[in-house]
Amino acid sequence: MDIVDVAFAIADTVMSVGGMIAKAVPTHRQCNIEIENNSRNYTLQNPRMYTRRGRCSKPLPPTIGQSSSGEVEFKKTPNMACGSIGIFTYDLVDNDTTAASEQIAVLFKVPFDHNRKSNKYAVGVFDMGKTCRDLFQDMSKKMDTVFVRGKAKDNGLSYRGEHVTIIATMSDCHTPVIKVEVRDTDANM
Repeated sequence: MDIVDVAFAIADTVMSVGGMIAKAVPTHRQCNIEIENNSRNYTLQNPRMYTRRGRCSKPLPPTIGQSSSGEVEFKKTPNMACGSIGIFTYDLVDNDTTAASEQIAVLFKVPFDHNRKSNKYAVGVFDMGKTCRDLFQDMSKKMDTVFVRGKAKDNGLSYRGEHVTIIATMSDCHTPVIKVEVRDTDANM
């Protein structure tokens, strides 16, 4: 056996082992988010998003009215060793005045390697002046009183704002689902 045959045999073995590992390790990363508007006073409008990693494969509905819901799906970038990470916002539009003075934000982080890093999420209510990119930075790194952040393996999140309360849960798996409920704060009393 000459050196070329040995090199081909090694390459064939490496490719075979690599293929087995690829089949055994789940690499499909996506995050499905369901948002339900149970507010009598506010409509969710004008969705915006920022994705740090991955892409939006199923967009948010433009409006989520009273007693309605919507879904969005974010997926990892194909053929990349990264997860799906981003944020989206909705304006809180007062049903009486049709004005928006605040926005809700939902952050999600679904890592590529679920064994090394945890799924994380955050929810909060912010002034209208913040962009999605700025909110992403703030909600990822800072501690603040206008949002709550947690890991999927922990308990659900609850953020109580002046006008609305946001409750959220996240499943702890490779393709998690986040469920978000928006309700009037006065309904929680």
